[in-house]
Amino acid sequence: MNLSQLDENEYNPHYKHYILELGDVDLFEILNASFEELLETIKDLPEEKLVFRYDEGKWTIKELLQHLIDTERIMSYRALRFSRNDATELQGFDENWYVDNSNGNNRNFNDLLDEFTCTRRASISLFKSFTNEMLQLSGNANGSDMTVRALGFIIPGHQMHHLKIIKERYL
Repeated sequence: MNLSQLDENEYNPHYKHYILELGDVDLFEILNASFEELLETIKDLPEEKLVFRYDEGKWTIKELLQHLIDTERIMSYRALRFSRNDATELQGFDENWYVDNSNGNNRNFNDLLDEFTCTRRASISLFKSFTNEMLQLSGNANGSDMTVRALGFIIPGHQMHHLKIIKERYL
């Protein structure tokens, strides 16, 4: 499944920059490539870099990684619900509240990396299980309609957005 198949009416405009920055890519290639690039960028960073904040109130790399894990789980959950024709409107989530209550900075970094790896592998397996018909199904989350396939591209697009910030402001 390529990004060029995605129409702008399949997702909330809030996610547009995440999706457009990916270019015309295959979903599974970008899920794998973005995963590898993030791991390669952060895996050997010293603890002082992992807990550094470039400004007051900004997240650390550990907190960013926990945020990516949480968000990917939520987006995959939405995709699962929509793929099953679940018409229940799903609530949004407050990303800052989640980070504030995640204990991300106190977690072992290797445990965070393992959790991210497991989460991404689960997401890839989930999206591989969807038929073409399932990928085109939609639902409502946080007051906005979106398709299953759009959620698949939002996951790596969101991650690449944060990776760009890590490279620009933390390293």
